[in-house]
Amino acid sequence: MEIWKKSISLDILNASNKNTLMEHLSIVYTAFSENTVTATMPVCNFTHQPLGMLHGGASVVLAETLGSVAANFAVDEESYCVGLDINANHIRSMRSGYVVGTASPLHIGVSTQVWQITITDERDRLVCTSRLTIAVKKKRNDRQQIKTEE
Repeated sequence: MEIWKKSISLDILNASNKNTLMEHLSIVYTAFSENTVTATMPVCNFTHQPLGMLHGGASVVLAETLGSVAANFAVDEESYCVGLDINANHIRSMRSGYVVGTASPLHIGVSTQVWQITITDERDRLVCTSRLTIAVKKKRNDRQQIKTEE
């Protein structure tokens, strides 16, 4: 059963990255299903830590991005979502290539949501697993919405 309460497409998702950290990290949405959102991120100089490996914080940025964006499409127009807590376990190191993250809901409630985000390498090996808890808030004005245009 589809969970999206707002119109969703790869064009809309990727437009939301303009002038954000996600654009800087070259995060690109590549797929969505009835209840998941998937994106890729390169493993290269701007996502490395000083030892030349994928920075754990970059993985967390990808995870929180996927979970937060998915959560915002799973609520009605009068609501918006923000992260409350994120947990990440870094399983495998990477030096090059790209990672693929997929967010799936564990719980979609009225006031909270919980999302599981798996991040894998190009060979579908687990790199990071993350759990994101989201607060669902009611909009007070038009400022709390995902940017889709400048």
